[in-house]
Amino acid sequence: MEEEVKNLIRTLAKKYRKELNLKIAERIAEMNNDDNSHFLIYRILGISTKEGCDIDIYQNKGRFLYKYAGSFLEAATIICFKKVFSSAQEKVMVENTIGVKPKQFEIDCLVNKDACEIKWRDATTDGDHITKEHTRIKVIKEAGYKPIRIMFYYPNREQAINIQKTLETLYHGIGGEYYYGDSAWEYIRKKTGIDLKKILEELAIEVENEQIS
Repeated sequence: MEEEVKNLIRTLAKKYRKELNLKIAERIAEMNNDDNSHFLIYRILGISTKEGCDIDIYQNKGRFLYKYAGSFLEAATIICFKKVFSSAQEKVMVENTIGVKPKQFEIDCLVNKDACEIKWRDATTDGDHITKEHTRIKVIKEAGYKPIRIMFYYPNREQAINIQKTLETLYHGIGGEYYYGDSAWEYIRKKTGIDLKKILEELAIEVENEQIS
């Protein structure tokens, strides 16, 4: 089964890689016609025109990369769930019975009664994020599901870490579960019997070898 899952994720990775490279190429082409008059300020701050250009390019690349990295890892995780649990559903919407906005909250993957929120990482430092997430998990709990947060990579900065600690307390306080880092990979392995991290490490080596050859 794990080899079959690996093949599915390999195909998924190729799709995401192709789309990411296309988006980056399109954006760089657009940037060739950008107004770069703001480089004046870069120069005053000691950043050369060339370095400023490189920074702008990599900033745009980073935006696309973070978006696609998160979407890919979420999709790969859902493949694992669906392979083992035939009833698993992705993108399940529940009505907001507590507030007005948003009208609905999304469950990334519903596995029986487990409402899984899948994050590759969450580096937010916005306090409003706590309020919204608290409302979301209360709504999910009232709908009869168990809120479970699976975050594979923990943030590095203190303020973002404090946000995550607060969220962990909220999840546990409502009877939910919160996994991050090694415990997130282990949760997937125990829940599905599939070693997702091992599969991704093997696929990363495959891609690196392809790039070398």
